[in-house]
Amino acid sequence: MMVLFNLLLLMGGLTLLAMGIWANVDGLSYLQILGPFSSQGMHHVNVGYFCIAIGALLVLLALLGCCGANKENKCLLLTFFSMIFIIFIAELAVAVVALSYSSFAEGILKAWASPALQKHYGNNAVVTKLWNTTMTQMNCCGFTSSADFVDSNFAKKNGGNLPPWCCRTNTFPCSPEEAKKSFVQGCFQQILESLKEHANIVGAVAAGIATLEVAALMVSMYLYCCVDKRVG
Repeated sequence: MMVLFNLLLLMGGLTLLAMGIWANVDGLSYLQILGPFSSQGMHHVNVGYFCIAIGALLVLLALLGCCGANKENKCLLLTFFSMIFIIFIAELAVAVVALSYSSFAEGILKAWASPALQKHYGNNAVVTKLWNTTMTQMNCCGFTSSADFVDSNFAKKNGGNLPPWCCRTNTFPCSPEEAKKSFVQGCFQQILESLKEHANIVGAVAAGIATLEVAALMVSMYLYCCVDKRVG
């Protein structure tokens, strides 16, 4: 049973490692969309780094648990139990942060997206490329609407015209008047839903791994007690 749970824990660690890399890379992209100089979102990106670290540690601990079970070594089993318990407590703390992610995401979106479009779109290559990709894939314009580009640095440089995605024809030039008639929706709701979806996926994987950790704790302590009685 100990070996079985450690194999499952090994798979869970690899999954969490992959999810952490995915969430971290995706989180950085969204932070760049919101504004490359935003620091308020960085602690949520650190959750991705946390997942990477915990995933790698779980892989090592799974190997340690298998070794301890095979050799029936009390020291290895106790070390395994202690480390898994510490990780479980740390994951509970991260879960509290994850639960607040949805409300945080909406606030940071509203606070940074529009100013980023006004100041950095057309000037910052990273922000421009990411927003172009976002507007192309989601068939949207701006954050709340095409009005986000009115009087922006991009509009001033292009004679008051907006990006082509703000018009139904997807052609440039796209005047503010034509954009209003096109009724192209903003990207806010779609970006927010995407952020929530990613957070839910990471949370579900973490919850499943936490369940495995509790089971591994119980089995390792049971095996430790059996070995202790046998030695006695």
